[in-house]
Amino acid sequence: MTRVKRGTVTKKRHKRLLKQTKGFWGQRKNIFRRAKETLLRAMAYAFIGRKQKKRDMRGLFIVRIKAGAQKHDMSYNHFMHGLKKAGVTLNRKMLSQLAIFEPQGFSKLVEVAKKSRS
Repeated sequence: MTRVKRGTVTKKRHKRLLKQTKGFWGQRKNIFRRAKETLLRAMAYAFIGRKQKKRDMRGLFIVRIKAGAQKHDMSYNHFMHGLKKAGVTLNRKMLSQLAIFEPQGFSKLVEVAKKSRS
């Protein structure tokens, strides 16, 4: 049986991983074993972070809608409930954009929510 030399494959694998750890601190960027450990952890944190980003953005949208509703003497939950009863199906991202960039349109939505609540 012929001998298989794996040096080129190993070097390629190591270089690919070390390229991903560029910018890490100390041995974490240039020693394969340390870099591999750190990269696995970094990937796990990145995965979790992508989920948390969605959560954080939803919270931000709610805060913006709440501020817009309070300008018209209405609480956030009454506003959202009124919109739901009126059949307005705008998501929170679009409502927050309206509250910031289109205050006249948002005030009309507040009126719709007030009418449907009473």
